[in-house]
Amino acid sequence: MSKESLKDLTVKGVGWTAADTISRYGISFVVSIILARLLSPDEYGLIGILTIFINVSNVIIDGGFTNAIIRKQNAKDVDYCTVFYINLAISAILTTVLFFCAGTIADFFERSELAGLTKALSLVVVINALSIVPKARLTKLLDFKSQTKITVISASVSGVVGIGMAIAGFGVWALVGQQIVCQLLITLFLWIYNKWLPQLLFSWKSFKELWNFGWKLLVSGILDSVWNELYQVVIGKCYTPATLGFYARASQFGSLFSGNLTAVVQRVSFPVLSTIQDDVPRLKQAYKRVIRTTMFPTFVLMFGMAACAKQIIFVLIGEQWLPCVPYLQIICFIMVLNPLHALNLNAIQVMGRSDLTLKLKIIKTLLVTIPLILGVFLNIYYMLVGSAVMGVISYYLNAYYSKPLLNYGILEQIKDILPSLGVAIAMAFPVYAISYIRLNDFFLLPIQIVVGAFIAIGLCEKVHLSEYFELKGILAQYLLKFRSRR
Repeated sequence: MSKESLKDLTVKGVGWTAADTISRYGISFVVSIILARLLSPDEYGLIGILTIFINVSNVIIDGGFTNAIIRKQNAKDVDYCTVFYINLAISAILTTVLFFCAGTIADFFERSELAGLTKALSLVVVINALSIVPKARLTKLLDFKSQTKITVISASVSGVVGIGMAIAGFGVWALVGQQIVCQLLITLFLWIYNKWLPQLLFSWKSFKELWNFGWKLLVSGILDSVWNELYQVVIGKCYTPATLGFYARASQFGSLFSGNLTAVVQRVSFPVLSTIQDDVPRLKQAYKRVIRTTMFPTFVLMFGMAACAKQIIFVLIGEQWLPCVPYLQIICFIMVLNPLHALNLNAIQVMGRSDLTLKLKIIKTLLVTIPLILGVFLNIYYMLVGSAVMGVISYYLNAYYSKPLLNYGILEQIKDILPSLGVAIAMAFPVYAISYIRLNDFFLLPIQIVVGAFIAIGLCEKVHLSEYFELKGILAQYLLKFRSRR
C-alpha cells in the first residue's frame, strides 16, 4: 500500500467514523439532554449501576476476538463463524447469570427496583453478541459509511422511543427501553448491510490461533472494565444513586470530546496501520502524525469544557444537575490523556504484543486501587483527583513499553504535543475568567465559546501550528468534495 493511498484510506475512514461517532453521540446527547429534564439524577443513577454489569459482560463476550480477527490479514469464513458461535454461547451464559442474579444485585445496592431492571437489560448482552462479527467484518473492510447509516437510524429511533416513554411516565424504564431498542436496531441493520450469514462451520485450529492473540486482550479488557466500573460501584454503594447520577452525567459530558475522538482514531488506525505493521519507520511516522493531530483538538476542547463547565451544565440540562460541575472539571483533566493512552496501546497491539497489553493492565489495575480506597474512606473528590494522578503515571507506562517497538518514547511524544497544550492553556484562562462576569449563563456560554475559538485559532495562525493547518486542510478538502457533489 502506497503512502498516499494509506493517507487517503485513513482520512476517508476517519471522516466516516467521525460522522458515525458524531451522529451516534450527537443524537444520543440531544436525547439525553431532553431525558435529563424529564428524569431525575436518582433514576439515572439506577441505570448507572446496571451499566457496570452490562459493560463487563460485553467485554467478556468479545474475548479479544474482534481485534484478533481484524488484525489477521487472511481471515476466512471459518474464522468468522468460529468467533460468532463462541460469542453467542458466552452471551447466553452471561445473560442467564444476570437474570438469576437480579435479586442479589438489588439487595446489594438496597434498591428493589434493580431486580426487574437487571432482568430486562440482560437482553442487551445477547443482542450485542449477535452484532460483534458483522461489525468486525465491516471494520476490516474499512466500510465505515454503512456503520454511520446504521448509527443514525438506530440512535434516532431509540431516542424517540426513550423520550416517548419518559413523557408517558415510565420513569427509569424509558432509559431501559431506549438501550434495548438501540442495540436491537444496530444488530439488525449490521446483518442487513453485511450480506453475510454464518455457516455451520467451527474450527478449533482457528479458535486457538485467534485465542492466542485475543486472550490477553480479554483479560486486559476485563481488568480495565471491572476497575473502571468499580468507581461506579464505590459511588453507588458508599454514597447515593443521585450522586452516581451526577457522576455518570459528568462522565458523559467529559467523554463528549476526548472519548469520542479516541474512539474515532483508535477504530480507524488499528485496521489501517495493521497493514504496515512490518514497516516500523513508516509506522512510527504514522503514529507521530496521528498523535499530534488528535491531541490538538483534544487539548483545546477538554480545557475549554473545564473552563465553562458551569455554564454548559446549567444551559443544557438545568439547575438540578449543577452538583456535577466540579466532577466534570476534574474528569476533563482525567480524560484529556485518553487518546495518548489508547494510541500507545494501539501501537503495542498492532505490533502483535498483546502480552504487553496484559502486563500493563495488571500494573495499572494495582495503581487504580489507590483512588478507590480514597473514595471509600475519604470522599469522591479525592477519588477523582487520585484518578487524574494515576492517569499521568499510566501514560508514562504505556509510552515506556511502546518505545522499544516504535522508537517513539514519552519525551518525543511530549515534544510533539507541547505546542497544542500551550495553545489550550492560553485559551482556557480567559474563557474561565469570563464566567465571573455577572450575566445570565445563557448569554455567557456563547460568549465563552466565541472568545475561546477566536483565541485558539488566532494563536494557531500566529505560531503556524502544523497540526492545526493539517486539520484545516483536511476539512477544506471535505468541503470541496461536498460542494462538487452538489
